[in-house]
Amino acid sequence: MEKSNPVREAIDKIADKLSDHHAEIPGRPGSEPPTVEEPTEPRGPLRPKPDQRGPDPYSPTGQAVDVTPEERAQGGEYLTTAQGLRLADTDHSLKAGPRGPVLLQDHHLREKIMHFDHERIPERVVHARGAAAHGVFQSYGTAASVTRAAFLAKGAETPVFVRFSTVLGSRGSADTVRDTRGFATKFYTAEGVFDLVGNNIPVFFIQDAIKFPDVIHAGKPHPDREIPQAQSAHDTFWDFVSLHTEATHHTLWNMSDRGIPRSYRTMEGFGVHTFRLVDAEGATALVKFHWKPKAGVHSLVWEEAQLISGADPDFHRRDLADAIEAGAHPQWELGIQVFPDTPEQTFEGIDLLDPTKIVPEELAPVQPVGLLILNANPVNYFAETEQVAFHVGHLVPGIDVTDDPLLAGRLFSYLDTQITRLGGPNFGQIPINRTHAPVNDMLRDSFHQDAVHAGVAPYKPNSLDGGCPFFAGAREGGYVETPVQVAASRKVREAPASFADHFSQPRLFWLSLSPVEREHVIAAYTFELGKVYEQAIKERNLRVLAEIDPYLCEQVAQGLGLPVPKPVNSLPSVTPSPALSQVGKSWPTTGRVIGIVADGAGDLAAVEAVRQAVLGGGMVPLVIAPTGGTLGSGDDAVTVQRTFTTARSVEFDALLLAGTPEPGRDANGARDAKAGNATAARTDPRVLLMLGEAFRHAKPIGGWADATQALTAAGIDPSAPGVVVGDNGEAVLEEVVRLLGGHRVWERFPAPVEPV
Repeated sequence: MEKSNPVREAIDKIADKLSDHHAEIPGRPGSEPPTVEEPTEPRGPLRPKPDQRGPDPYSPTGQAVDVTPEERAQGGEYLTTAQGLRLADTDHSLKAGPRGPVLLQDHHLREKIMHFDHERIPERVVHARGAAAHGVFQSYGTAASVTRAAFLAKGAETPVFVRFSTVLGSRGSADTVRDTRGFATKFYTAEGVFDLVGNNIPVFFIQDAIKFPDVIHAGKPHPDREIPQAQSAHDTFWDFVSLHTEATHHTLWNMSDRGIPRSYRTMEGFGVHTFRLVDAEGATALVKFHWKPKAGVHSLVWEEAQLISGADPDFHRRDLADAIEAGAHPQWELGIQVFPDTPEQTFEGIDLLDPTKIVPEELAPVQPVGLLILNANPVNYFAETEQVAFHVGHLVPGIDVTDDPLLAGRLFSYLDTQITRLGGPNFGQIPINRTHAPVNDMLRDSFHQDAVHAGVAPYKPNSLDGGCPFFAGAREGGYVETPVQVAASRKVREAPASFADHFSQPRLFWLSLSPVEREHVIAAYTFELGKVYEQAIKERNLRVLAEIDPYLCEQVAQGLGLPVPKPVNSLPSVTPSPALSQVGKSWPTTGRVIGIVADGAGDLAAVEAVRQAVLGGGMVPLVIAPTGGTLGSGDDAVTVQRTFTTARSVEFDALLLAGTPEPGRDANGARDAKAGNATAARTDPRVLLMLGEAFRHAKPIGGWADATQALTAAGIDPSAPGVVVGDNGEAVLEEVVRLLGGHRVWERFPAPVEPV
């Protein structure tokens, strides 16, 4: 008879307990598996998982309290306010009719947004990780026909401060995660501060600001384990977006290459909302704002993003600062799409008040109105980048808001959140936030009041201060809201019928992508949903993809090993927009980073000549050598910026080989794991690794002298697309720069699975 094993019995008991709670594999997000369909039968909150417990129950004064964890947690079957008032709707703000403005009396919106604004102390709830720079905006004057904003007049130059950021991660997260990026610009105009607070994606997850806490709560790390950080590849995000399908369009953009920009310098920006412009005569037009990078739109491939997150989590921040320091000042054109300001506020059947929709550029071209140049880095990160405060309500005469319900909530939220984050209502007096226009606001006292106000009558009307300050009408530069006619209606928590179309624009975006970009989208969905624990959530998201495109759904389902669902609705008929693809265009190469691999045995004069040619072309050369210091000595010495130990292919847009470098003395796995154990190789193994990665990521590669040996050793055919070999380094560079204009050698990517 087999003897009992007490250890094995204990393990079996634990396994049985876990099995009872459906947690055979660690990582289950909740204590019960979800259903594919959204639950609709009221029930109380789920119990905590078996592996969880809270702190012991004590009062604030250290007295033991006899309560269970359930009694300390929220309870009841129904959604309520913080005061226990049951709610019938938390998806729509209270508006004057489905298309009317949001009403100030919406107590639920106020409580929900207020609480969300103060969830994080002291960093931002969203956009916590950022990088910023100073610059100047030069107006072309072409917007003067549609707005009287002074900073958009011909010849006007306006100082700016621009902050780029990720959305979901904390301040300590990595730069190259798959996420939406913020693109916030503070214009210090003569008429006051104007903040254009946008993103690198032109649409948003939600149509009404009352849902903002929901989408961010879903995207943030799970509250029990605080993982995963700065990413959407987890259950709560995909649970939300599959149940709230208005998020589909933004989600698809995030899963495309737009979700992992190559740098802030090659990233588009969008105002997202529709704004109203007012000209000198009071005529109005509706517009959408666009930032177009002069260097073109360019993204990382997924493997690059993963490598960079480990090798250099500060990659985007460093890239921006280094480019400015090198004199390769990043530039963007500000453009506007202009639409008639009709009572319907639609254009070509597209609802302009729906922030989940775009207007294709083929229907409304983007008209350039000015140039943004970033030319100076901050002196102090905390004082400037961290303390800068943006607000969509910082407006100037000639620019007005619309009744977009997401914009309405932002008008409240941005101002409110600064009160906690920056210590009170005087955040505008922090140096980076200070307006360049005279202030006479009658606001007094409170925390961090730096002004020494004179006068005894901070109220209107007054006579003790001589009646000052006085009102300014439109003639005197006063801000006067556009007197838009508001239709008679009922107070409702509803959305317009046009907001119910959640799939036509995602399909438009999908069909606008090139085959290689579509493959990247398929890979992104497969990866992200592969990280989801619950099978039901995966199945539900496949149902969403089926409404976009059957091939997209089929390929992701195959990657997940799940059946392919059929669409419930007929696929919408749409016209693709070529402007949405990043492939097939040619761009300036200013600011691109060129790695030059060399050692002391090569022709250093040729290396220096190529380096100077790179600089002369407005690009950034980085010499990569076996060790730091210099190659050579005296007047012929070449300064080394990277070593075989510190360099990785992801830092460079192109690689040049000044011959075939011999292995460095530290080319040993004991010193550098990238070197492996092949110390007797003819070429340094870390160089071969760089070359292999650069080739796989479709980057231009050039070489001269005996560079062919290194290419062959790396398994690269010297005659492959985008590989340039010659006798003269400067001639090789010229061809490599031409290839760089397309960002990547796209034909080098593996052929897409989808038949073209």
